[in-house]
Amino acid sequence: MFAATEIKEHMEVVGADGRHVGTVDHLDGDDQIKLTRGDSADGEHHFLAVDLVERVDDKVHLKVSAQDAQFQLQ
Repeated sequence: MFAATEIKEHMEVVGADGRHVGTVDHLDGDDQIKLTRGDSADGEHHFLAVDLVERVDDKVHLKVSAQDAQFQLQ
């Protein structure tokens, strides 16, 4: 189990397959991770639900693959 407060700016977000999804810009409330624009193909900020996170260590590891996470981006 992890706490959302463990998610910090500039942490890499990876899918369950270990592939890069994005980089944390910051937490938006307790339930959304705002990703940096630099990783975005359209140059915009995107958001992922904290519910998609499996665990946090030096990276934010998602429960879904990087490809599936792309469909979850808001």
